[in-house]
Amino acid sequence: MISVSEARAIIQQHIVTLSPVLRILPDALGYTIAADVFATVDIPAYPQSSMDGYAFSYTDWQQNKPLQISGEMAAGTKESISLPSKTAVRIFTGAPVPPGADTVVMQEKVIAEKGILTIQDDQLQAGANVRPKGSEIKVGELALPSGTLLTPAAIGFLAGIGVTEVTVYPSPVVTIIITGNELQTPGQPLEYGQVYDANSFALSAVLQQYGVQQIEVIQVPDVIERLNEALSQALQKSDLVLLTGGVSVGDYDFVTRSAEYCGITTQFHRLKQRPGKPLFFGTKGRQMIFGLPGNPSSVLTCFYMYVLPVIMGMKKAGTGLVQQQVPLSQSYHKTTQLTHFLKGWYDGQTAAPLGAQESYRMRSFAGANCLIEIEEKAERMEQGALVTIHLLSA
Repeated sequence: MISVSEARAIIQQHIVTLSPVLRILPDALGYTIAADVFATVDIPAYPQSSMDGYAFSYTDWQQNKPLQISGEMAAGTKESISLPSKTAVRIFTGAPVPPGADTVVMQEKVIAEKGILTIQDDQLQAGANVRPKGSEIKVGELALPSGTLLTPAAIGFLAGIGVTEVTVYPSPVVTIIITGNELQTPGQPLEYGQVYDANSFALSAVLQQYGVQQIEVIQVPDVIERLNEALSQALQKSDLVLLTGGVSVGDYDFVTRSAEYCGITTQFHRLKQRPGKPLFFGTKGRQMIFGLPGNPSSVLTCFYMYVLPVIMGMKKAGTGLVQQQVPLSQSYHKTTQLTHFLKGWYDGQTAAPLGAQESYRMRSFAGANCLIEIEEKAERMEQGALVTIHLLSA
């Protein structure tokens, strides 16, 4: 067995960022930009009013108080006017400020009677309430650099400067292979000796949560020929393959043998951790293959700790779950020289291990908001001792 830190280092060495692809902007949320994006126009494309009010020449107003009101400019108008001397134009938020005007006074600061505008704003300065042309961004200017994560704000910004598509690092194509004669589909009668398949549902859900959309689920019995066939097919079309079950040393644990049959290089098998001790990791070229234990809690724990960093690295979107150092709310004792990952609850100040930590139990995982990592060499952690927690996304 190898340590958790050794396993993390081995996996990190094999992560390869996927080749960039072009995506339309509405489908780009959560992806990372793979090429610099430049503005093709000035935004705003013209001087623009930021207020409902009146536009005028500041110098003209200083010399010729009050001003005559002449026409109006609404947002979206396509007609350009030139403002005569000694006049002001009624203007609305977002409308073009016409040539001849350089200042806008808000409507609450004026008296407009019988076509005459009297401005009552002692603090008004030249250029007030006017968004200059190109003040958001100028043509040819760098809008967002390569490596930027496309958040809702970033997508809104790009749409606002006229961008319709971006080059991004894609999410991997993933195949999930569920093994086991005992598995039954939820909703079907549960016969003696059967358990409901939870792993394909949990893995599909967490993959989608982190932006993976191309997911295929294959269920195979504990027959090595069937597993060989399923794994071979998965390797023909997937960047990442996740197998669940069959990674221990029982008579029906065929994952390592199938991996060898399919030309997969074993990088490690078995870790000094609980849950998830029999975790398998292998590679074939740029493809990455994980053999996850069969127990649902082990599956999800191993996914968060080892598979998620791979996915984020492939799409160049980070490293995985956010980590924090926080004190334990109660003491914890372990007798094994293994790293423990505990389903826990972080209340903003301390972290508390939850009940039902067994690897087959998911009820406490469903109520957890973090995983508490207890280091391999630690034996007794007293209340208040600092531990690393991995925050589970909502």
